[in-house]
Amino acid sequence: MNSSYLLSIVTFVYGLGAFLYLAAWVFQKESVAVPARWVTVLAVLGNTAGILWRWAESYQLGIGHAPFSNLYESLVFCAWTIGVLYLWLEYRYKIRIIGAFATPLAFLALAYASLSPGISSSITPLIPALKSNWLMAHVVTCFFGYAAFALAFGISLMYLVKLLDPQERSRILEMFPPQRTLDELTYQMVIFGFLFLTIGIITGAVWANSAWGSYWSWDPKETWSLITWLVYAALIHARMMRGWQGKRIAYLSILGFAAVIFTYFGVNYLPGLHSYAQT
Repeated sequence: MNSSYLLSIVTFVYGLGAFLYLAAWVFQKESVAVPARWVTVLAVLGNTAGILWRWAESYQLGIGHAPFSNLYESLVFCAWTIGVLYLWLEYRYKIRIIGAFATPLAFLALAYASLSPGISSSITPLIPALKSNWLMAHVVTCFFGYAAFALAFGISLMYLVKLLDPQERSRILEMFPPQRTLDELTYQMVIFGFLFLTIGIITGAVWANSAWGSYWSWDPKETWSLITWLVYAALIHARMMRGWQGKRIAYLSILGFAAVIFTYFGVNYLPGLHSYAQT
């Protein structure tokens, strides 16, 4: 048994947590959401153990480095950040139903990493550009930003679903918090993610200068990171200066997350300095 095998098991634990949260929502059973939370806690603990184990394995192979260097490892860490941030959100606000929209995202990230035949889970030596102390700072901050945007996306979907029944006549929406609460949570997650994405872009620029001699080279990943940053900056500006709320903020949040997905996956298949993310 190795870390990849453990993480494959954790994939199904995340899936079970997502299933229980969805069941709690569909069948309006708050009691089902409680075991869903503990299953998600177990999944996050297993995810943590898998990351640490993989880190130790890299040292055993004599190529020790933080497990954030390829697409497989980044997806594993992406699932972890979503799980951790969601559990904090549930603990802080006691709104368990958000798990029906958040935990499936963690499950899909880890499932894609563990089950996709096109993604290798092998531990390989770092290419020269990745041999930097900035690696951890850049990746950790970016992925906490991505996780916050993923939660904002899920909450925005909840807001739009609730808009379908403004009179709250449907039983399936009884567990949803008020629209005002969903709107505020979306904005808080965007602010949190925007802060971490900003730090991630800054640390990435410093790292790029040390690796390639330039802070910014308009590489596809850099360009789309900037586009993503601008979308969320526009959302924050619209909220603070224009007083936008509700549906318009939800749509901007979804647009921003679409930019995140393209920044994360799409540009990996374009030639550039970040093309190593394919392997």
